[in-house]
Amino acid sequence: MSTVESPAPGDARATFFGHPRMLANLFSVEMWERFSFYGMQGILLYYMYFSIADGGLAIDRGVAAGLVGAYGGGVYLSTILGAWLADRLLGSERVLFYSAIMIMLGHISLAVLPDVTGLAIGLILVGVGSGGLKANATSLVGTLYEEGDERRDAGFSIFYMGINVGSLVGPLITGWLQQTWGFHFGFGAAAVGMAVGLVQYVLTRKNLPAAAQEVPNPLPSAQYLRWGLVGVAALAVIVVALLTGVVNVGNLATVMAGLAILAAIAYFVLLLTSDRVDATERSRVLSFIPLFIASTAFWALFQQQFTVVAIYSQESLDRTFFGWTMPPTWVQSINPVFIIVFSGIFAAVWTKMGSRQPSSPLKFAAGLVVMGIAFLAFIPFAGGGPNSTPLLGLVLILFLFTLAELFLSPIGLSVATKLAPQAFRTQMVALFFLSISIGTTLAGILAGHYDRDNEVPYFSFLGVTAIVLGLILGAFVPLLKKSMRGVR
Repeated sequence: MSTVESPAPGDARATFFGHPRMLANLFSVEMWERFSFYGMQGILLYYMYFSIADGGLAIDRGVAAGLVGAYGGGVYLSTILGAWLADRLLGSERVLFYSAIMIMLGHISLAVLPDVTGLAIGLILVGVGSGGLKANATSLVGTLYEEGDERRDAGFSIFYMGINVGSLVGPLITGWLQQTWGFHFGFGAAAVGMAVGLVQYVLTRKNLPAAAQEVPNPLPSAQYLRWGLVGVAALAVIVVALLTGVVNVGNLATVMAGLAILAAIAYFVLLLTSDRVDATERSRVLSFIPLFIASTAFWALFQQQFTVVAIYSQESLDRTFFGWTMPPTWVQSINPVFIIVFSGIFAAVWTKMGSRQPSSPLKFAAGLVVMGIAFLAFIPFAGGGPNSTPLLGLVLILFLFTLAELFLSPIGLSVATKLAPQAFRTQMVALFFLSISIGTTLAGILAGHYDRDNEVPYFSFLGVTAIVLGLILGAFVPLLKKSMRGVR
């Protein structure tokens, strides 16, 4: 695999917080994509379950929460397709470009097409496009660093800060537009944001390293027809399942979770049995399995920001200031504020510590434990009536969400690129995103069991479970470090 040489001290290429200059370009592209994605997702659940008189679609709230989870899971499930196209046909750079176009068209569909038609077309385009963009943007960041470069984790933390700049601004703008002018104006703002990101990418894509254009494991031309027929057959099965009602709004989340689990199993089998994976790489893939499980559990809790926390913000949170009521969507911007502030601090700490920093498995374990504590922190406010929870209380809880996220999420992106076999670079990133797919879908399913009357058992069970899983993972850190064969 071709790589970009790590710049020496004083090298002109190291102009972005001591990192390769192209990190700034990828930072910006991902920022605009996340602006559009989280801006849209901030109002999506409300659009589904608000009454028609309030501009919504009047879908049952539990079903709507499940659909949001299924959609989020679908985004990360589609990273498989984006990664396969990058590794076998087009390379990461071109897949990212085409995916960005799909995302923009999806937001336009949500903005201009009415009712369920616009919802379905928009979510499919945004979901598939976002999956293709996410895996490949992450993979491109990985090409900026040589193996063993201690700046890698810090670089991904900086990249992650760009994600959260977009995550911060998106819900603020779309939430205000939705409350002032209606849902479709909010979706329109998401389309404009993605268009800005696409233009910025077109202007800078030529500066990517040569590795971005590579196809690591090219598909032989003799197999084009076979894989084309596989794609057509898969699409036909999906259409038939939807038209016959085998897959419907009531079971979509469960089906998505099942597909993601099967895909993850298939991916691990592929990586562990491929003759293009040597013994060292195979051992590293094995070490990734416990991290995959931990990541899935983490995201099943964290992604409830868009289901349970969204409902909680609408029903239980005191959002009134001097007679003005804050849009509930603005709560979605609290976590990105903390990320922007603390991701730089975490990056600086990891850089300062260098080889003395905690290993990736230990960071994962810490993330799970803190996430569990965050859910337990809901309990003192449980059972209250409307507007009973002070905003500061939820802010403190979301601060714990942030700490947990910084221990696990950017580290997960980084460790996926570090443990990846050479022939499956982007697909290993997609495998990490599969853990997010399963967790996000579970977040929607779990939200269907949430109710203000059962808040104590709900938050207690999930919080304790996460803490126990984190402690178990921590106990296995020495064994995992050995299996990772020199990767930290």
